[in-house]
This record gives sequence, C-alpha cells and structure tokens, in this order.
Amino acid sequence: MSQLSHLAPNTLWQLFEHICSIPHPSKHEQKISAWIQAWAKDLGISVKEDAVGNLILKKPATAGMEDRKGVILQAHMDMVPQKNNDTEHDFLTDPIQAYTVEEADGLWVTAKDTTLGADNGIGLASALAVLASDDIAHGPLEVLVTIDEEAGMTGAFGLQPGEFDGDILINTDSEQEGEVYMGCAGGIDGNASFKLAFDDVPANTTAFNLSISGLKGGHSGVDIHTGRANANKLLVRFLLSATREFDIRLTELNGGSLRNAIPREADASFVVSNEHVPALKAAVDNYLSQIRSNLKAIETDIDMLLISPEEFDECWQADIQGRILNALNGCPNGVVRMSDEIEGIVETSLNLGVMRCKGNKFVAQTLIRSLHDDGRLETEQSVRSVFELAGADIEFSGAYPGWKPDTDSAIMNVVRETYKDLFGKVPEIMVIHAGLECGLFKTAYPHWDMVSFGPTIKFPHSPDEKVNVETVSQYWELMLAVLKNIPKA
Repeated sequence: MSQLSHLAPNTLWQLFEHICSIPHPSKHEQKISAWIQAWAKDLGISVKEDAVGNLILKKPATAGMEDRKGVILQAHMDMVPQKNNDTEHDFLTDPIQAYTVEEADGLWVTAKDTTLGADNGIGLASALAVLASDDIAHGPLEVLVTIDEEAGMTGAFGLQPGEFDGDILINTDSEQEGEVYMGCAGGIDGNASFKLAFDDVPANTTAFNLSISGLKGGHSGVDIHTGRANANKLLVRFLLSATREFDIRLTELNGGSLRNAIPREADASFVVSNEHVPALKAAVDNYLSQIRSNLKAIETDIDMLLISPEEFDECWQADIQGRILNALNGCPNGVVRMSDEIEGIVETSLNLGVMRCKGNKFVAQTLIRSLHDDGRLETEQSVRSVFELAGADIEFSGAYPGWKPDTDSAIMNVVRETYKDLFGKVPEIMVIHAGLECGLFKTAYPHWDMVSFGPTIKFPHSPDEKVNVETVSQYWELMLAVLKNIPKA
C-alpha cells in the first residue's frame, strides 16, 4: 500500500516511492537504470546511457522558452545501504519501506530500520517529475543521472565532453532548505593493510565477543562536526586499555561498513586469562558508564554487550595486535580544522570508517575531506605516518577535487533572487563539507555555471535518515521558479 501518494507535490512523491521500491545501492544500479530508461522511452523522452553507465535525458524547451540558456538538472541514482546489525534487509533485493512520521518540527518521511535514500532519491524524483510534466515552463532541458556517487564517483569521473548542450548545471544533492551551495569539499580514500600473524590460544583462557552499538552514525561530511561518536574509535580505545591491563589476545576485529558513514557499530573477539575475567567484566561496565556520561548529550542509546562464544583455536600475535590497536587509536578522526574563510564550515576532516579482518589481513579504511588540496594532503601525510610507523601498507586512491566557489556565478544570482521573491528572505550562500560531483564535472565541462540546492534531509547515510515534507514542497517551488527565470542565451 502506498504510504506517500497523498503528499504534495504528488508526482515527485509518487516517483520517489517508486524509486524506493527498486533496489539501487552503490555499485548495483542496474535495476534503477533500466527502469529510468524504460520510463523515459514510454514518455517519448530522449535517453542515452554513456560508456560508464550515466544516463543522459533530453527534452526540448516549452513553447516561448526556446531562447533560454540550456539547463542540466543533475542527480545520482545510487543510495547508501545502511542498516542496524539486527535488521533483516537485503539491499540487493528488498525495497525500502518508506513512511511518514509526525514530529514536533513537522511531517517527515523516513524508512523502516534502513537508510531512506532521500539522498539523492528526492533530487532524482524531482528531475524526472520535471521531465514528466507538460505544464512546467523551462528552456532546453537535459538531465544527468550519475552512477556510484556514494562509493567512488565513478560516473562523475567518467563523464565525457561533448554530451551536453547546456551551460547551467543545477545539482540536487544538497540537504538543507534555505541554503544554496556554491562549493564543496574534495576528498581521498585511504586503505591501510596489516598482514596478520597468529599464535595458538594460551591455556586457561576464556573467549569473549565485545560489541558496541546504538550510536547514531551519519554522513561523514555533513555530520562530522556534530560530535557523533565513532564506534571504531570507542571500541579500539577500550581494547588497547584491556590489552595493557589484562593481556587480552584478539581473534577478530570489525567495525563500520562504509568509509563515508560514521560507524555506528563495531565488535571484537578475544581471549583473556581466566583470572582476569571478573576484572574485565567490571572494566567493560565502567567504560560503558563513562562513555555514556561523556556522550549523553548526543549518543542517547549507546550500548556494549559482552558474551562468551565458542572457544577459538588461534589468536593474533601480540606484536601485530599492539601495532594495529596503536595505529587505529592514533589515527586522526573527526574535524581536523575549521575554515578560516567561512564561519562555521569544516575545512578538513577524517573518518575512520571501516575496520575489517579479511583472511590473514586486517584493513582500515578512511575518508579524508577538505575544502583545500593542501589541507587534504597534510591530513593524508599524518595518516600515512601513523600507519607506516605501525608497519602497515597504506594506499590512497580515488582523489576528487573540491568545487571552488565562483562569486560571479550568474545562476547563483538567479537562485538567490528567485528564493528571495518566493519566500521573502535571502538564502544562505554556503560551501558544503561533502563531496558533490560538481568539482569533477568541471574537468569535462569547465564552462558550466553550477549551483546546488535541495530540501532538508537529516542524518543521511544512517538508518535515522529522514526528509522534511514541507521543505520538499519549498524545494520544488524554487526549482520550478528558477527554471522559469533562466536568462536568455
């Protein structure tokens, strides 16, 4: 049964609900791509899939608007697949279960125990809704739907020149109504790898599994300054202390699931001498009490669970265990520096997003973001030093540029003045600490004049993700008015 069909704008919400029904996590966009192409052909809209899998849709100007500058509406088709460990959901086969919830600050749409995909499903639905309409005024219109934005920006990297006629790009991937974006951070992925070595489990020991859960998580860019805790860092801090005090020996260590999501859960398996079991249990209780007290203003549901699984045959050698835990504990995390130029904006940050045992290797994945290349390089060098000192192999890859603000942007002026006319106030002109694809688009289309705006989406990249219904209406109203106000070519 439809949960969103009663919402306005109706076409946008119907399209979004249909998008939710089609599995489309990053790297697995084939089903959503096939549906968009079939949908476009049914409506007689020109659609093309480029060499890397991006979709390019084109529609002629409406009557009387043929002389306007060409506009490209842009969204990405993939979503971040996040759920809690106790949630049964397969992102490759199961639909997202979206529903409305009334809260003190308005009506929201969220999902049942998973990410919603409003990032960037609402933007995608809005672009398709414009294409589907016969009564929205617009000049020559193109829509660019990219793949893999959340897991590597493969689509943006692969965009080739010569595909588009328009001069203006409107990115729909920002997440705060009343803010208009004219720049974004760049980033780079770091992957540190340790070769594990093992010993037989010592005699007279007890096996345990320790997990930490209930953290809020969130987007490693837009939420990085909120003080949300990183489950990987919290668990490693305890394990390092327990190694020194009780000589625990690890057998497994995992945490987080995506390098661009603040980790909500982490767990470790280990053995400890029988004589230290009572003290270890007390230490877990004390640590949980301490972090609950320290983080109570933000992390309201944090929990730790200590259970005894089956016995293990082997454990990590003490030397490699110490080097891994020290490196993870020493790795920078969170806000590295605030911007000196733009008040309240993070300049450089780092997220220790994933810890994973893979056979005889242990891998740690980080994502560095920065408004400046030098800030990114400085943090990259710090991370490299920490892991190389611990004997890890570390590689950085997937670097993408930031989107440098253009204070002379004509489309920015159109959006600002249109917003002011519609809502009686001037929007905030912002730079976002997240990786929009706009910086990469400049490689193939350096002449594009670009802007980004969207509705209010809270807690993207986490199961708490939600989008405010009223702001979707405001976003839609602004989009239609901007398209009508695009200047002549």
